[in-house]
Amino acid sequence: MPITIKSDREIELMAEAGRILEIVHNELAKGLRPGMSTLDIDKMGEEIIRSYGCIPSFLDYNGYPASICVSVNEEVVHGIPDKSRILKDGDIVSLDAGVIYKGYHSDAARTHGIGEISEEAKKLIRVTRECFFEGIKYAKEGNHLFDISGAIGRYAGKYGYGVVRDLCGHGIGTNLHEAPEIPNYEVSRKGVMLKAGMTLAIEPMINMGGWEVDWLDDDWTVIARDHSLSAHYENTVLITESEPRLLTLTSRTE
Repeated sequence: MPITIKSDREIELMAEAGRILEIVHNELAKGLRPGMSTLDIDKMGEEIIRSYGCIPSFLDYNGYPASICVSVNEEVVHGIPDKSRILKDGDIVSLDAGVIYKGYHSDAARTHGIGEISEEAKKLIRVTRECFFEGIKYAKEGNHLFDISGAIGRYAGKYGYGVVRDLCGHGIGTNLHEAPEIPNYEVSRKGVMLKAGMTLAIEPMINMGGWEVDWLDDDWTVIARDHSLSAHYENTVLITESEPRLLTLTSRTE
């Protein structure tokens, strides 16, 4: 699949998809509390998405059975919401969600602490978010794709964290996953040259321990092999002729 360059009209639609997804994440963050189930989160998220006339990107995508990926503690991504999985004080939870607005997708993820969490968990969440912003320093026309990857990986490495290698970011548009794939670690090649109009879902997935992961028997949930905590941070990003535009993060106060 070739990398698509979005028109002004397509960018406008993706920006609206991103704006709505930002609201979804902000509302979900407000609702998180000990004692709620991961299925509660999914129901809340789907209700908000549909209230804006949008469709959840993830629901039934390749058979995924929910609207919000809810991954707890050592779960990296693609955790399946379950009424019996109850959040407790000290947990961390990664929420990955997407919306379709008039045929165009947005995709973003956030990791939150539930109640009082450890200082180590707070640091992992903070550094994972910082990895994203280190990466997008290179998300400019004329740079190369893997400049972003290398910056993310080097920053995580400074803290001794494991950068997940079996999963990566991706292009996005009329399809949830488009070319190119975007690793979160340094690779020897340059990757494609970035051009204005490219839209990318850049998403560091960082483990407190090693980078290795396993899939659970549900064939969706990915966990850190050493069962260390894992955090995830993602935004849909538009490449421009100058600074990147974050379609799912219009303010950095969240």
